[in-house]
Amino acid sequence: MTSARILVGTCSWTDPTLIACGRFYPAGVSSAEARLRYYAEHFPLVEVDSTYYAPPSERNARLWAERTPDGFVFDVKAYALLTGHGTRFDRLPTALRGLVSARAGGHENVYLKHMPPEGVELIWRIHRDALQPLHQAGRLGAVLFQFPPWFTRTNNNVDYLRSLRRRLPDCRLAVEFRGGGWMEEEAAAGSLALLEHEGLAYVSVDEPQGFRSSTPPLAAATTELAYVRLHGRNRDTWDARSAVASDRFNYLYDDDELREWVPRVRELSQSARAVHVLFNNNYEDYGVRNAHQMAALLAE
Repeated sequence: MTSARILVGTCSWTDPTLIACGRFYPAGVSSAEARLRYYAEHFPLVEVDSTYYAPPSERNARLWAERTPDGFVFDVKAYALLTGHGTRFDRLPTALRGLVSARAGGHENVYLKHMPPEGVELIWRIHRDALQPLHQAGRLGAVLFQFPPWFTRTNNNVDYLRSLRRRLPDCRLAVEFRGGGWMEEEAAAGSLALLEHEGLAYVSVDEPQGFRSSTPPLAAATTELAYVRLHGRNRDTWDARSAVASDRFNYLYDDDELREWVPRVRELSQSARAVHVLFNNNYEDYGVRNAHQMAALLAE
């Protein structure tokens, strides 16, 4: 079998600490357009993080497609409400606010359970419509569903995973577990079989171990896309509450740590048609530096 195309990139090109550190974007590269064009000169792949905080928009997707070359790939994180997370009321699309204000009651955050059926359908429709420009331009890699620790291995959550393909039938979909019992030793084989049966790509992770939100660093491919996310190994910050998200991922891999993943990625490339390797250690330029290192190691 021919080896898959391996793409390496980072999980953000707009992180404030990356911009502020001044070690990646040169002077004068200061607009949204200029930064994306510059990033795309260095990497063939990026993960869009902003769509976790607010649903994607057709306008942004169109601009991203226009500002990147043929062959460039965007993986897009699903909106928080679709992965069991809460979101602030003021971050909801205007069309949803009137539907949930009364149902949310005194909750600080709004969750999917506060949505009437028409609100839930609207969120999915926004995703389907907004991703079309990337899909049509051949730039859409996968939609990433990053589930929280409280998304546990229950029948209801299995049913939710089975519903994803129906909701986004034209997209490749990837699933990342943060604990939840899915990849514990006795459950891992069944979880991977479920994802394979439903056509959902398993997201292999590198992250601190021993926490409720930890998932073992098992490399596995359940679809033609293999997906790897490296979050760093900073145990001191992994579960810390911080006003700045990047503080949790303050970790720079050394060459030996990256070399641990080289044979795993190569093995994935033998069982998948595409491998996406993404660095989520988005603290200053750490992710960028490690992505360059990993690309070089894989090329040896």
